[in-house]
Amino acid sequence: MIVHNFDPVLLDFGIIQIRWYSLAYIFGILFGWWYGKSIIKKQISETSQKKYLVNFDDLVGYIIIGVIVGGRLGYVFFYNPSFYLENTLEIFKLWKGGMSFHGGLIGVMISIYIFSKFKDLNFRIYFDTVSCVAPLGIFLGRVANFINGELYGIKTDKTWGVIFPKVDNSPRHPSQIYEALLEGVILFFILKFLIGKKFLNHGAVSLIFLVMYGVFRIISEQFRQPDEHIGYIFGYLSVGSFLSIIMIILGIFFLLKSISYEKNK
Repeated sequence: MIVHNFDPVLLDFGIIQIRWYSLAYIFGILFGWWYGKSIIKKQISETSQKKYLVNFDDLVGYIIIGVIVGGRLGYVFFYNPSFYLENTLEIFKLWKGGMSFHGGLIGVMISIYIFSKFKDLNFRIYFDTVSCVAPLGIFLGRVANFINGELYGIKTDKTWGVIFPKVDNSPRHPSQIYEALLEGVILFFILKFLIGKKFLNHGAVSLIFLVMYGVFRIISEQFRQPDEHIGYIFGYLSVGSFLSIIMIILGIFFLLKSISYEKNK
């Protein structure tokens, strides 16, 4: 068994602390910025590349706002609405934690749509771009969750179980690592293979992302300890699994609708 003894703070200068979680966000944005440009080049012809590449630099700022605002509000409304309704000011205390991937996803989608409409660009191209980039950030974020000792798994007797001393002395599934591998590494290579394929229309990759992320999240949620104040919905579904089911349904619906539209053109 492995005993978790990682320090969430990488460097402590007294007044200022550098945390692994913060670095995950920073490097996720930087890597995503660089990789996103290469993805844009795979999607469109050289004549249209310049305006999408130039505007992508500005879009990154919108995406950051979408992630933070959407992620926080998603956590507030999806995971603990009663607490935040009674303690409204706590919503703004981001340093105390509490971000929702599904909320962040909604925030990013809204940000991209508004930006693209304002700039008269095809938002589906940016949807696909960010979908290919997202697994990089997810991987880094889940590794940071593991280092922080949060979002840990249910108890297990497997040899790779991890003991989180701040929780208890029982070995638990390192569910954060499962998510990093499924939603990060494997999903990254699936989308990397699909992007730029001529048989896929703009927007198809982002819909596949919704479906595949949802499936991988549901798998990993089976090993993750549910939030103590929520537990399971209907006795066996975590909030993350429930939201992921909605993602899968919407992804399949719009993907089939897109395929049908192209056939009838």
